Amino acid sequence: PLLAQVEGDLQLEKTLRLFRRREMIRIAWRDLSGWADLFSTMAELTALAEACIESALSHLDGQLSCRYGVPLNEDGERQRLVVIGMGKLGGEELNFSSDIDLIFAYPQNGETAGAELSISNEEYFMRLCRWLIQALGKVTEDGFVFRVDVRLRPFGENGPLAMSFSAMEHYYQQQGREWERYAWIKARVVAGDRQAGQQMLDQLNPFVYRRYLDFGAFESLRDMKQRITLEVKRKGLKGDIKLGRGGIREIEFFGQVFQMIRGGINPILQQRSILAVLKILASGQFVPEDVCLSLKSAYIFLRNLEHRLQEFSDKQTHQLPTDHADRQRLAFAMG
Repeated sequence: PLLAQVEGDLQLEKTLRLFRRREMIRIAWRDLSGWADLFSTMAELTALAEACIESALSHLDGQLSCRYGVPLNEDGERQRLVVIGMGKLGGEELNFSSDIDLIFAYPQNGETAGAELSISNEEYFMRLCRWLIQALGKVTEDGFVFRVDVRLRPFGENGPLAMSFSAMEHYYQQQGREWERYAWIKARVVAGDRQAGQQMLDQLNPFVYRRYLDFGAFESLRDMKQRITLEVKRKGLKGDIKLGRGGIREIEFFGQVFQMIRGGINPILQQRSILAVLKILASGQFVPEDVCLSLKSAYIFLRNLEHRLQEFSDKQTHQLPTDHADRQRLAFAMG
């Protein structure tokens, strides 16, 4: 059985990587040829990531349950993993060479049943998460599927990979910080038990969006923006289209500030897409329409530029090239 499992894992890794390579070539070709606009490209990249996560999770969950049984709560109900996508994956705005930011949770504690060896639900889902991260992120002779980043989870790198819903809610009620509120604006269930995951998102909504005009967030937002600016300066990120001055991150920050301050009393602002937020800000006269149109135009240009940079050699970069030939190639690709 162990040998069969190893062979199955290797086949899963190979299949996912070849599938990812084929789809990335198809998506890049359509993007570069002008057959797909930015929104189609982002949607297809997001769908690709979700399909890979869901397929890997389904396979590995089946393998693990054969060894340890299925995780149940105290009432004997089957418990399944919930995979929350954060950042651009959550916002359905994934770029060509992006990490995928994931948070893992499960509904209730309990134990596995149906196999000779029983373990706690917590241990079961921790093992499943470690296995899933490796299946997607490990670099093999066929490359990788997606780089997985799980540092946004409660307690960061020191926290458990998976937590029960009640533990997750308790953490955010007692220790949740402003930058975590900012991050959860984009949160979306991308794989696993979607119905249970949506219930958890509903429970955490009051943490993300205060039910009043949250002027208290101003100071923490100023601090967050200052830290971003200092980091850009420290790393010398001139020519970085994501983090540099006037880059993608500044446009996103502009819209999400309004969401954090006013999203609780204006639920229409509870959107994951930055372009949807800009449109609402203009229609609601929060911001002059010409400002929002300018930001939208800049965002679309910069995200297309981001894809052109990353499609070249499948590089995870946001840095404009300095070499003349590379700049000419980039300008040609941008039309």
